Amino acid sequence: MSAYLQLDRLTKRYADQRAADAVSLEIDKGEMIVLLGPSGCGKTTTLRMIAGFVEATEGDIRLEGTSITQLPPHRREMGMVFQNYALFPHLTVAGNVAFGLEMRSMARAERSARVAEMLALVKLDRFADRLPRQLSGGQQQRVAIARALAIHPKVLLLDEPLSNLDAELRQDVAREIRLMQQASRLTTIMVTHDQQEAMAMADRLVVMRDGRVQQVGRQEDLYERPANAFVARFIGNSNLLTGTLDAGRRFCAEGRAAIDLAGLYAASGPATLAIRPERIVLSAATDGALAVGTVLLSSYMGAMVEHVVQLDAATQIIARAPSSGVAATTRFAAGARVGLTWPASCENLFDAADAPVPQMQKQLTSPDERITSHA
Repeated sequence: MSAYLQLDRLTKRYADQRAADAVSLEIDKGEMIVLLGPSGCGKTTTLRMIAGFVEATEGDIRLEGTSITQLPPHRREMGMVFQNYALFPHLTVAGNVAFGLEMRSMARAERSARVAEMLALVKLDRFADRLPRQLSGGQQQRVAIARALAIHPKVLLLDEPLSNLDAELRQDVAREIRLMQQASRLTTIMVTHDQQEAMAMADRLVVMRDGRVQQVGRQEDLYERPANAFVARFIGNSNLLTGTLDAGRRFCAEGRAAIDLAGLYAASGPATLAIRPERIVLSAATDGALAVGTVLLSSYMGAMVEHVVQLDAATQIIARAPSSGVAATTRFAAGARVGLTWPASCENLFDAADAPVPQMQKQLTSPDERITSHA
């Protein structure tokens, strides 16, 4: 069974620059996909090619198995919510929502019923006669969403829909969008550069860089098993250390810090080690630790305590742990000597080509085994 929406090597070139480079993706009906990446990575260009506002240089877009690449935007049966809302300032809330229906020559009675339904959905039925300038930013965003949904789109496209809202409102509106999308099972593609929004809203994430897709998957996939160092850094942040893998079990950082690895690797040579700060456990005991360092800074951050640990003159590692509860960490003072450990499953290693280095089945799990292996 083919996917509901397919992107097949979708490419956009401007002179010698590829804004989107051979983007391929399969999206199921009712799925919410989030295109995520830094500014200039090609995510908005990809969204606008799907909408029809940007003409693809190469590739194809298929909706329900039929190519729509040559169709103009108004014939693609897609609803678009823009970053700046793009509401008509001279039309009321109801008038804005009704605009697309009028363009489709919907009968007046049916149109009025649909507008009322959409305004009730976004909880703005009391504001039908107001103008956009009389609304808050969050309310204007909901009007834009209601207008996009009113035409019964097959796909909803959201271009940075929360970027103009303050932090607290962003969370509320993000939650509302996700709940509406799940309730309607509307196939949705959203663009954002905010990883927290992406993690909270997506069924699957698509991480992009320099016009290319880096990895596609569920939040757990990208967080626990990043495809490369860029994804490890961009999703959730990681301690990224460059250096050399020695005999598959010891990592020598560029600053000469020696780190014993929790896993075993059938490789040697230049590598990058990625470890999530919250996976690192600090201890006053240094015997059998994977690495040893000195605490530079200890910060209480409410739910978490963060330590910055210096391994050598050029190598620092950040560790985070809960500040309370059964998993609460000891807060070490600056200058304390600490040992660092982490599970093998939380260790990600990438070779010189930025490809993941797989772990061997046998892992060094006990301090005694690690000490013996280096004796």
